[in-house]
This record gives sequence, C-alpha cells and structure tokens, in this order.
Amino acid sequence: MVLSKRFVMLGLAVVIGLTMSACNWNAQRNADGSWTVTATLTETDAQQAIDMALDDPLIKAVQVDFQNGYMTVSADRQRVNGSQTDKLTFRIDLSVVNGHLSLVVSDVRLAGQPVDPSLVSVWNQRIANRLERAGQRSPNSTLQSVAVTPNDLTMVWHAQGRQGRQ
Repeated sequence: MVLSKRFVMLGLAVVIGLTMSACNWNAQRNADGSWTVTATLTETDAQQAIDMALDDPLIKAVQVDFQNGYMTVSADRQRVNGSQTDKLTFRIDLSVVNGHLSLVVSDVRLAGQPVDPSLVSVWNQRIANRLERAGQRSPNSTLQSVAVTPNDLTMVWHAQGRQGRQ
C-alpha cells in the first residue's frame, strides 16, 4: 500500500506544528558566554499540535504516545472511495549525529501493510531537517542531546555567545 504525496506532506506539517506551537524553551548562560538551550514538548502538547496540523478530512483520531526512547503515532485514515477506515501507525526514533538531529520513522503501516520504503526514506530526512530547524534557536548552535520519555520530548542545544565566538 502506498501513501500519497499529500499524506507525506501532511506528516511533515504535523512535525513542524508539533515543534513550533508547543515548545517550552529554557536558556541558561554558561561561564564561557555560550548558551545551553533546552526545548521541551509534552505528550499532551504534541497531541494537540498534531490534531491541529493534520488538516486532512481523511485522517482522524491521531494519537501520539511517548515511550522511553521513542514515540509511536497512530491514526484512523478514511478510504477515499468509501466510509471504511484503516489504521495508520508508525514509530519515530530520534538521535544526535555530529551535532544534528537524526530521525528514523519505522514500522510504517497502513491497514497492517508496510508502506513504500522510498516514501519512508524521504519522510525520515525531511522530518529530521524540519525538526532540527524548528528546534534550533540560533544558527551558531549544535544539538547536544535529544530524549524521549513517557512525559516529554527534550532537545538540548549548545549555542555560541558573543564571547564564545573567537
């Protein structure tokens, strides 16, 4: 079963909305003039942001569940040519590679069937790029860590201050 390009783009909108609308930011100045910036998103905020970002009448009942180390997402997707719905599910794992966000969307299934891997590959990169841009408050910052717990999603950034730029 293949997801439409429109659905993939809606998925990207979900992640952007999720990170931009519900982030809680905390910045602390370090002794060397740099900053440690922490962005935190709760599961409740994520659920609300995804519900608002999915502007598709075919997708209903979106659920986000934070686990230790990853997130699961599920939704009901109405078939275009009928009143039946299929369950859409996937897993998101986040990590840091060379100061940048790395993201893997896996186990993507629609009606229990795997989704075309080429679409999932594109989705992985686009979501990671957009999440990083949305979470990064300064162009002079690098991602230090990302963590998902049952309570929140946290990204910690290191940003160079004026004294830190030599």
